Amino acid sequence: MVIGNHLTQHPELSLVAIGLACHIQSLPTGTPVDIKSLAARFKEGTKRIADALRELETHGYLRRERVRTPTGRIITRTTSCNQPHQRREPATTDCPAPPPRPTRERTPQPRPRKALPTVPQPGYAAPALLQQATDLLTTLRRHDPRLLLSATDTEHLAPGVIAWLEREVTPTALRHALTDNLPDEPLHRPAALLAHRLTDGLPPLPPYRPPADPVPVRHGLRNCDGCDHAFRAPETETHCPNCRTTDPHRL
Repeated sequence: MVIGNHLTQHPELSLVAIGLACHIQSLPTGTPVDIKSLAARFKEGTKRIADALRELETHGYLRRERVRTPTGRIITRTTSCNQPHQRREPATTDCPAPPPRPTRERTPQPRPRKALPTVPQPGYAAPALLQQATDLLTTLRRHDPRLLLSATDTEHLAPGVIAWLEREVTPTALRHALTDNLPDEPLHRPAALLAHRLTDGLPPLPPYRPPADPVPVRHGLRNCDGCDHAFRAPETETHCPNCRTTDPHRL
């Protein structure tokens, strides 16, 4: 067998790859040339031998392909080539295919949930209004099962409901504003739709109404200690207005 200078003087192959190629080409057909067999023969170790085999395969001096035997077994057939990229009758035996490397399945990470749109904020969240808003939101599913809200969604939407109630909107009117004319398709995020409606349809504040004048107090009748005439006054007053003005000691 003649080994050409194109192999022994190859400018890109390592010395280990050149030596390994010469060794493989000198072997009779059928000799095992798998990594373990070569590592048992030489001291370079499995890593250096595997790297050298990849070099030879890259530059066309070696070709490895997986084939199925008549018994159904998958093996790796290694073919040594005297000339790069030219096929030669196999000079080595069929060697078993290496076992597949175990792969670690990655558990898909849940995407962070997008925050709900903001809702109007009330001027004063009285406990009674908060309870009324919570009750209204939790009963929306009775009007449309798609409006089933979580506790977190309810807590986020409640201030927007209170802002409507502060504007003198009745619970019935607000319920209609939230549930009427809903889209026919599935609601993937009902809380986001309700947050939009609470913000987009928020009515204006009612006009300012000044407080009513206080109701005058009507005192009971009592007799004046000075003239004995009846008059209306607080219980602490003992004289009628006339006696208070004529008696210098009452001024």
